[in-house]
Amino acid sequence: MISIDGGYGEGGGQIVRMAVALSAMTGKAVKIYNIRHGRPKPGLKRQHITAIEAVAKLSNAEVKGLKEHSETVEFHPGKIKGGVFKLDVGTAGSITLVLQACIPAAIHADDTVYLKIRGGTDVKWAPPWDYFYNVFLTHLSRMGCEIDAYLNERGYYPAGGGEAEVIIEPCSLKPIVFEEEIERIKGIVNISKLPYDIAERIKHAAESIFHNEKLNAEIAIEETDSISAGTGIVLWSEPKLLGADELGERGKRAEDVGKNAAQKLLKEIKSKADLDERAVDQLLPYISITGGSFRCREISNHAKTEMWLIKKFMDVEYDVRKEDIYRINVENSS
Repeated sequence: MISIDGGYGEGGGQIVRMAVALSAMTGKAVKIYNIRHGRPKPGLKRQHITAIEAVAKLSNAEVKGLKEHSETVEFHPGKIKGGVFKLDVGTAGSITLVLQACIPAAIHADDTVYLKIRGGTDVKWAPPWDYFYNVFLTHLSRMGCEIDAYLNERGYYPAGGGEAEVIIEPCSLKPIVFEEEIERIKGIVNISKLPYDIAERIKHAAESIFHNEKLNAEIAIEETDSISAGTGIVLWSEPKLLGADELGERGKRAEDVGKNAAQKLLKEIKSKADLDERAVDQLLPYISITGGSFRCREISNHAKTEMWLIKKFMDVEYDVRKEDIYRINVENSS
């Protein structure tokens, strides 16, 4: 059994989610201890439990210690199977973070996996839905994954209530290749139960940043009727795929929401990175299977923790070099 110190590095829920995902994917049992060690309220929260339960259902796993505030969990995976699975993160727990744990296992299932999941779609400290759909899933598609995703309802803090359906086909991954150039900028401003002019101000602020750089941006506004009020923006470039986002918050000017997201994306574009900072840690499990090479502007603590964790399960090496930006070469020896 592989033992993982849940307090290592970034030390958050990411270690728990990805440890069980890697366990299911490789068939290697894992024990995670010191879960969220050092946090004000250590141990498992409801959203972490949902992720573990989801991966356990997919892989017919036996789990020990699965309860709120538990600081130690054992996960013994079985065969990954297809089927229909309904999940509820509860309140505004992130749907996309649970899906991050499910997808690495689901692509190795014996049949199609259909997930229907409720929770938060656009919340703090998690990839918003439009980034997940337009950036992350597009990268996976280029690696050979067939994943269809549908957003039924958005969910904001504090009530959540969002709902998504995701259909994942078993697949064999192929190395990702970065050959595209940037031809256009796209984006979506999402808003619910707030004055519409807030979304327009977010949109215009982002567009003005790109206009000053002589870049055309097509930014749509999507107004929905969720349980809680909320707003945010996701931006991405095409066909070379780099993304950025910003969540609206009480006290934050709409113009700053749009401007901050646009400036984040411009930093990625000007660095000539292959993957934006958020995409690196999300794609590392997949690139670690296929091997490959990519450039990135920054290596987040999440990504550093991810590399440490993946090496516990796979015979993989990361050659990280700082040139004008970072270059990471990934070699899988298995």
